[in-house]
Amino acid sequence: MARAEALDEEARRLEAWLGEGRHAGMAWMERHFDLRVDPRRLVPGARSVICVAHSYWQAEPARAALDPREAPAGARGRVARYAWGDDYHEVLKEKLAELFAWLDRRVGGAGGRAFVDSAPVLEKAWAQRAGLGWVGKNANLLNPRAGSFLFLGELIVDVALPPDDPFAGDHCGSCTRCIDACPTDAIYRPGAVDANRCISYWTIEHRGPDLPEDLATDFGEWVFGCDVCQDVCPWTKFSRDTPDARFLARDGVPSPSLDEWAELDLESFRERFRRSPIKRAKLEGLLRNVTNAGKSQAT
Repeated sequence: MARAEALDEEARRLEAWLGEGRHAGMAWMERHFDLRVDPRRLVPGARSVICVAHSYWQAEPARAALDPREAPAGARGRVARYAWGDDYHEVLKEKLAELFAWLDRRVGGAGGRAFVDSAPVLEKAWAQRAGLGWVGKNANLLNPRAGSFLFLGELIVDVALPPDDPFAGDHCGSCTRCIDACPTDAIYRPGAVDANRCISYWTIEHRGPDLPEDLATDFGEWVFGCDVCQDVCPWTKFSRDTPDARFLARDGVPSPSLDEWAELDLESFRERFRRSPIKRAKLEGLLRNVTNAGKSQAT
């Protein structure tokens, strides 16, 4: 829980990051700046920000077990864990709706809105203020008992609730594993990522037929997102298995057959990835990524 107020320090950092062009082609991040840094402008009458974190961690299945008909598995890609199952926007909003209904009954009437990475809300900043963890050198929220494979969500409400103490301290110490392991050197300083070099940006958000030649050879097997900076983090050992079956991996998604995905047409794409985050890349983007992953493995 955090008090709804302006994020002055975070506003300065965001303004500098945008001014340096670190947001790549995500022009939408420049819009509604005033709403991003003050929830009271986003939700009139806001007094509290309720923050939640939900684990989506699950172990990566052994490749030999993915399809017993294929040994060896052949050319395969990799998909970020968050996209293995159902779309977290839908699942978390459903959970937040239940929480809001409970609060409404408990206080005798509440107003506000739920947010899950779908509006100008600085989620990690609010989660830190609510005591859920600290922002690590990989720019993800880290929780000392649950790692960083966490979905974040918020309820911004007009009810004055007792705020929790902000999470104190930075427990990354001198560790630089995430910075050293990033395949494209996207973490340009501790806690800051340059989207212009980030595999997740290029394989999810970028629209267009081409990937940057100077970076694409370093994308490796990734066809949607990237988990490298989280996988190497020592705090990942504390990750907890996701308690919601909707986030469990769909068949063939964690390590997909590149040949199979290369044959997708629009109809099969829509059917296969219904209620999946992978829809975000659109068919053209996914096929582009699959082609690039194939080239990377062929060289």
